[in-house]
Amino acid sequence: MKKTLIILPLLLGVLSVFTSCLGDKTSSGKTDRPNIVLLMADDMGFECLSSNGCLSYSTPVLDDLAARGIKFNYTISQPLCTPSRVKIMTGKYNYRNYKAFTYLDPNEKTFGNYLKDAGYSTCVVGKWQLSGEDKVEGVQSDTAELLVRPQHFGFEEYCLWNFIGQSGNRYANPKIFQNGEVLGGLENSYGPDVVSNYAMDFMERNKDQPFFLYYPMILVHSPFIPTPDSEEWSDPDLRQKSEDRFFKDMVEYTDKIVNTLVAKIEKLGLSENTIFIFTADNGTHVKLVTQTVSGPYPGGKGTMPDAGCHVPMLVYNPSEIIKPVVYNELFEFSDFLPTFLDIAGVPVPDGIDGKSFSSLFMGEKQKPRKTVFVHYDPLKGGGSERHYGRFVRTKEYKLYNDGRFYNLSKDKLEMNPISDEALSPEEVELKISFQAELDTSPPHEFKQPSKYGKQK
Repeated sequence: MKKTLIILPLLLGVLSVFTSCLGDKTSSGKTDRPNIVLLMADDMGFECLSSNGCLSYSTPVLDDLAARGIKFNYTISQPLCTPSRVKIMTGKYNYRNYKAFTYLDPNEKTFGNYLKDAGYSTCVVGKWQLSGEDKVEGVQSDTAELLVRPQHFGFEEYCLWNFIGQSGNRYANPKIFQNGEVLGGLENSYGPDVVSNYAMDFMERNKDQPFFLYYPMILVHSPFIPTPDSEEWSDPDLRQKSEDRFFKDMVEYTDKIVNTLVAKIEKLGLSENTIFIFTADNGTHVKLVTQTVSGPYPGGKGTMPDAGCHVPMLVYNPSEIIKPVVYNELFEFSDFLPTFLDIAGVPVPDGIDGKSFSSLFMGEKQKPRKTVFVHYDPLKGGGSERHYGRFVRTKEYKLYNDGRFYNLSKDKLEMNPISDEALSPEEVELKISFQAELDTSPPHEFKQPSKYGKQK
């Protein structure tokens, strides 16, 4: 009897070690915590997907994933790239931690930090543009510090464009940093392919344990130049040729990259345990007009109406989302971090502004957001199209900090603010509640604002 009592704890200890070595796997072969893959296109508004009514470009892969997963109709980003990147990575409103364009404060903690601490393998590929130390007074870091900045933010591996110093080409003959070194021999390479290939290699090397892949894409930001699928690519002298017509090729190459990544996940046998998310950092470039089923839709990057911050989004999670969902409620960029932490079983810390949508991502019912709040000051000079300010909105109504109040269902382009005299009793009550929400955020002096929140 005594021998049995001694041996039993030893056997339990061995079993515990053996179970942990399996990568937290359950009896079904799935790990307890799903892999998370987040793609974020650069400058692609809601109107750019065929499934959202686009007639100018074809996105069959993204459309198919949306049709088999969750298609979001009201995802709100920041109007510009760096503000969106800071918000999505930290789960906080810009007035809390956004200090300069192209800069992420090293004192912040990102979803990479939290997931790495929770045991996830972590990787970031694509566009960085967060090491702008020269933009912040009194801040200076040497090259050695910047080379490990992704690791500081929780990413064990990286393959990035626009990383340190002069960014160089992003498409043909790109300048790419990979884990501390500049890659050579890329004269005939395409930047988005280089980082995508690294992403697939990362997934293959980490297929037996939970991983988090954050892919802020290089596409489809200007310059609008040929992709490897463009006829002009065959002539090296034409690979830097810039014309608006190549935007179509770039959107469709984005769709092709999504197909390549999803196919890799399927080949690795990870489909049933991977949450795949696609969105974009802000609206389409202001010089572009996309044809849609509802008519022409002008790009609004850098501006605060829907054309600047209404972006596409889908979630594909086949093991949990059995029936396709069209989600007609609000979602915004601060929501990603608490959602991921909930999925990974990590407590959401104090000071996070976002709301968790883990129930929805895992195929369950979700309590909808009542409103979305956006604080936008890009801290970037130049460009009369740049807007500044704050707003609170529902799907139908929107109030800016300068008092402009819009019915978005009737005035999507925000051409005619509703006067106080024309408000219905219900609209008066709604506007008062919006103002109360605006008043909860601390005062902020916007950079060169006009009375309409637009730079002079």
